[in-house]
Amino acid sequence: IANMAESESLETVTEHERILQEIESTDTACVGPTLRSVYDDQPNAHKRFMEKLDARIRNHDREIEKMCNFHHQGFVDAITELLKVRADAEKLMGQVSDTNRRLQDAGREVTAQTEEVIRCRIQQRNMATTVEKLQLCIPGETPHLCKNLSVYYSALKTMEQLENIYIPRVSQYRFCQIMAETLPKLREEIKEISMSDLKDFLESIRKHSDKIGETAMRQRESLKSTYLLILLIFKVTWARKCFFNLVGFLFKVLTAQDLVDFSPVYRCLHIYTVLGDRETFENYYRKQRKKQARLVLQPQSNMHETVEGYRKYFNQIVGFFVVEDHILHATQGLVTRAFTDELWNMALSKIIAVLRTHSSYCSDPDLVLELKNLIVIFADTLQGYGFPVNRLFDLLFEVRDQYNETLLKKWALVFRDIFEQDNYSPIPVENEEEYKAVVSRFPFHDAEIEKQQFPKKLPMSQSVPQIYSQVKEFIYASLKFSESLHRSSTEIDDMLRKSTNLLLTRTLSSCLQNLIKKPHIGLTELVQIIINTTHLEYACKYLEDFITNITNVSPETVHTTRLYGLSTFKDARHAAEGEIYTKLNQKIDEFIQLADYEWGMAESDGRASGYLMDLINFLRSTFQVFTHLPGKVAQTACMSACKHLATSLMQMLLDTELKQISMGAIQQFNLDVIQCELFASSEPVPGFQGDTLQLAFIDLRQLLDLFMVWDWSTYLADYGQPTSKYLRVNPSTALALLEKMKDTSKKNNIFSQFRKNDRDKQKLIETVVKQLRSLVNGMSQHS
Repeated sequence: IANMAESESLETVTEHERILQEIESTDTACVGPTLRSVYDDQPNAHKRFMEKLDARIRNHDREIEKMCNFHHQGFVDAITELLKVRADAEKLMGQVSDTNRRLQDAGREVTAQTEEVIRCRIQQRNMATTVEKLQLCIPGETPHLCKNLSVYYSALKTMEQLENIYIPRVSQYRFCQIMAETLPKLREEIKEISMSDLKDFLESIRKHSDKIGETAMRQRESLKSTYLLILLIFKVTWARKCFFNLVGFLFKVLTAQDLVDFSPVYRCLHIYTVLGDRETFENYYRKQRKKQARLVLQPQSNMHETVEGYRKYFNQIVGFFVVEDHILHATQGLVTRAFTDELWNMALSKIIAVLRTHSSYCSDPDLVLELKNLIVIFADTLQGYGFPVNRLFDLLFEVRDQYNETLLKKWALVFRDIFEQDNYSPIPVENEEEYKAVVSRFPFHDAEIEKQQFPKKLPMSQSVPQIYSQVKEFIYASLKFSESLHRSSTEIDDMLRKSTNLLLTRTLSSCLQNLIKKPHIGLTELVQIIINTTHLEYACKYLEDFITNITNVSPETVHTTRLYGLSTFKDARHAAEGEIYTKLNQKIDEFIQLADYEWGMAESDGRASGYLMDLINFLRSTFQVFTHLPGKVAQTACMSACKHLATSLMQMLLDTELKQISMGAIQQFNLDVIQCELFASSEPVPGFQGDTLQLAFIDLRQLLDLFMVWDWSTYLADYGQPTSKYLRVNPSTALALLEKMKDTSKKNNIFSQFRKNDRDKQKLIETVVKQLRSLVNGMSQHS
């Protein structure tokens, strides 16, 4: 046990030595673990360690004391030396302080500049660090360029790269998080800006569509004029082959893209496509264009007043569809053929309705013709862009009818002025030059007149060559509408003939009918009108030849329309003839109204009445004018006048207001009728056979003979027999006149004389009256 105790005591001492060595050689920061090992040993080991530690301290103290004693003298010597240099040190300290003060004063400015340099270098270092870090975020600068319209599409692509590639690399920076949150807003901002840009584009093309259309239509018109020029210069077949080659050298063909910047549409389409919202954009674009189409198709209220109104209307429509055609071909699906066809069909219906309405207001044929030319160019232009225009050409047939109506109204005024200015006298020609001037304007040929010496007169009046020339002018004017309608010569020929027929049968015929009815047109003028219509009727075949020369269509063609001028002039001539008869009868009535018979006279004057001789002289002079009329017309007029005169004289005798007629009045009336018969037998108009004209007075003659001879027995005995001497005397007429001659207590009454001379005659008269009444009653019952 003792050995074990000694062994443990030795180990403990050895361990304590080791610990003390570690404490002496180890840094104070590591002493703790060393000391902790003392307490980790056997109980009360620290007491022995403390004892060992105290022994080591005392040992060291003895060594320190020995060393101090060894170096004490040197220390004393050093103190003595230090005291010696004390004064010098204080002096040096003063000098150092003074030098420091002067250095501080001198270096203060340098210090300030040094601090500024330090700040700058810090900033440079920070900037370099920032640049280095931002190298990873360079694409993030692109969204800030969104105000530049040309980089919309690239900005969107860059933002996509930022989200998928670059931002994840630098996500630890807060600004990257902010940027990631801002990107959706930037996309919406780009959509809004591009949509605003599109709206500006739509507004711009709405305002400038008329300029676009004007350019397109002018270009089409120029190309067409060039083609026509080539056709005139070269053979048609060759020209058609070379046309499109030559026109490239003559004109620079402008497209819609040359006139309009479509980039806003392209950008907006790309942006919405990239953002996956293309359908929204397409629907918006189509909706807006439909609205603009309706605005474009709305005409101005006064559009029909000038050609510029129509031109602007067509320009706007052409401009609209030129843009749509370009969008159709330049984009993929923004608009479809079905969409443009729908717009065009809507537009076509509206255009046709507008033109029908407004063209109906046009009264100027020149304006209607310009409208037709605009419609043709309009149709050709849009047809060049692939739009069907057949309905427009069909509309032109309606416009043609309107054009013809305006022409007819215009020529109605022309004809009226010609008729009003005509002197209705044969055209005098003093020499060959004047004669040729007339026949160059009107196809007149008369061998008898050509043989006559100058001066001479042509049978028609000056209105005839003027009317003929104006009909030709009308044909030229009507032909203008047929140009550029893509119609065959046969169709054009048919159009011309039909419109000319309307001019003759409606307009000219109406003007002639109105002329004939005018109060100031007398018998002389009517005679001249009949002569004029005869020559115009003759000239109709030359008008047909004129149309044939224009259209080069043979009149023998099966479907060739014939001119109806013959019937027009015949009708006018018949109307003039009828008016001659009417006016002649009116003139006769005027003379009859001047008659002033003394119905109770005892004896006649022995000569015809003055009014009747004036009437006969008037008829003679009038029928002399009729020598230029066709024979039948003059004969009919003469016969009509004689019959009317006979009827008027008969009515004068039988007038119910006339109550008494004396035998002297009958004798005077008989003298007047004799003058009428002499006039009829004098052949005032040649061509009557035998006593045809005298027969107009046969009723009067037999009635007067019956009373003059007082041959009642013969009348009553032969009544009803075909061979009766008084066959034309009606019993009622004889009775009416006999009643006027009965005894009414007048001194000169014939029956008073009978009563004085022979009362038996009175009974005979009464018997005649009874028998006449019996005949009249028998006729009435028979009827």
